[in-house]
Amino acid sequence: MPLVKDKHEIHRIRTYVNGLDEHLQGGIPANHITLMCGAAGTMKSSVTFNVLFHEAVNGNNGLYLSLEQSADSLITHMINMDYDFSRIDLIVVRELSELSAKIQAQDKTKGSLFVVDVGCIRKEIRDMQTDNNKSWLNVMKNVIKKIKTEANMKLFVLDSLSALYVLTRLENPRIELFMIFEFLRDMKLTSFLISEMPLDGSKFSEYEIEDFLSDGIIVIRLTPFRRQVVREISIVKMRTTACNNDIFSLEFKNGQFYALYGGQNPLL
Repeated sequence: MPLVKDKHEIHRIRTYVNGLDEHLQGGIPANHITLMCGAAGTMKSSVTFNVLFHEAVNGNNGLYLSLEQSADSLITHMINMDYDFSRIDLIVVRELSELSAKIQAQDKTKGSLFVVDVGCIRKEIRDMQTDNNKSWLNVMKNVIKKIKTEANMKLFVLDSLSALYVLTRLENPRIELFMIFEFLRDMKLTSFLISEMPLDGSKFSEYEIEDFLSDGIIVIRLTPFRRQVVREISIVKMRTTACNNDIFSLEFKNGQFYALYGGQNPLL
């Protein structure tokens, strides 16, 4: 990839959070790996799915790989949030054996959003008849590589790192995580890795190595305010970007995410 001659040549992917991209020089640099961190209920999955959905509306293909929530549950949740899937080519893969056929049947007139159900990966591992948990990583990499090369995938979401760690025993986390991150960089994907944070916010990731390996860290948290609990979003780091590190209130209304009241208390 040739070096850019001017900062305006850096291609950026919007977060599609109104009021946040303006503080990221327009968005996240393409091919960055970003940790999306937060405790349960902070809408980490929804925010990352929102990116893939709107990029598909704009004609860019993406993959949402869920290791926790089923595809049916995820899609039902997004329909309840008023996402109109007629605007994109939504491709749900429940069996790895059908992946090639699904790719061939892509609607080339629309951007495609692949949702790969964890059930198919479980079946694949069971069929391997092996107790080597590294098989999870191999299957995940094979799925990513296939959709990248055959379906021109641009974006990737892994939900979540915590689930991956449960499925795969990392004997040497520093080396093995480095290899996972390098794989995603070699694939030239704009990637979002969902990371579960403890409620006290004491760390961004399980091994605290991911913080250094990632290009960006976005944190969503739940904060008590008066007699309500508000969601807040902040950019902890983003390489190759002059970003505003203020804490913004995160709201979802009328089918859109908004980052509001940067550096101020919400108007409740």
